[in-house]
Amino acid sequence: MYNEIDNVGPMVARVHEALTSYQGHWELLVVDDGSTDGTPQALHRESDLYGPHVRVVELRRNFGQTAAMQAGIDEARGELIATLDGDLQNDPADIPRMIDHLIEKDLDLLTGWRKNRKDDLVMRKIPSRIANRLIGKITGVRINDYGCSLKVYRAAIIKQVRLYGEMHRFIPAWVAAVVPPSRIGEIVVTHHARTAGTSKYGISRTFRVILDLLSVYFFMRYRARPGHFFGMIGLSMGSIGTLLLMYLAVIKFALGEDIGGRPLFLIAVVCVIAALQFLTTGVMSELISRTYFESSQRQQHQYVIYNRGDASDDQEACWAAPGQVIVEAADSTGKATDDASSQG
Repeated sequence: MYNEIDNVGPMVARVHEALTSYQGHWELLVVDDGSTDGTPQALHRESDLYGPHVRVVELRRNFGQTAAMQAGIDEARGELIATLDGDLQNDPADIPRMIDHLIEKDLDLLTGWRKNRKDDLVMRKIPSRIANRLIGKITGVRINDYGCSLKVYRAAIIKQVRLYGEMHRFIPAWVAAVVPPSRIGEIVVTHHARTAGTSKYGISRTFRVILDLLSVYFFMRYRARPGHFFGMIGLSMGSIGTLLLMYLAVIKFALGEDIGGRPLFLIAVVCVIAALQFLTTGVMSELISRTYFESSQRQQHQYVIYNRGDASDDQEACWAAPGQVIVEAADSTGKATDDASSQG
């Protein structure tokens, strides 16, 4: 959540309503991405109201959605992890159904499809449709809605994936680098119009997606062999430059014509120089790649946690028990309406 104070109470209440009948232990982690409107304070009040299974992970500043999602994934302790946005456009009631589907179909990732999306057509829907088709074509993982944050993962799989920059949009593609695409599924989920707060996204997101997509393409295909990527470009340009120089040499020495003022001569020289640069870059990238893979396995985090809540080393602590009844109801303002106790 980022500056979503009006959605704090309703969101926590909706999650509890959705998971009251869930037949497993669960916890709710809410990552506050450096909010400045009182969201973290409101989250701590909800945690005190509902119990220690509601954990608030505060980031020291606004690191962005990708880093916030990575923080939540790192802090999660369950065998399954469900992610959703905190603006209540994703419906927590879909989570139990998605869990059942993931287990039944033996999937590692199940992503939501906002088939009946309640967003602006021009600013959100059309750019999203274009981006989804483009991402699917380039990555080879064809799903209808890459942008839906409501997803369910097997923790053992998603914890092998590190998210950087703004790569949360391409999670299915990154997961496909760990497991076969056949273990990635999609299911239609409910989508609601935003009722409180303001959207943090605009049309500029489309351009960032295109730039990020280039990075995804490179890392998916050439992460372990970057020299092939740069070398292929270098050899192509070197071949073009060499052919042009041979052609100009024939004109110069066989026909006796002057080639010094020809634009083709300049193009040929530039191609050869560029080829040398690309080949050199390929060699350097291979060295860097090997250094990366042979270096220590210490993970570099893209965020700094200010407060990670009441996480306990005891795996049985701070969980909502199966069938636990939460009787503290929250109205639309997030304030408790009844004082009662919980029973297992």
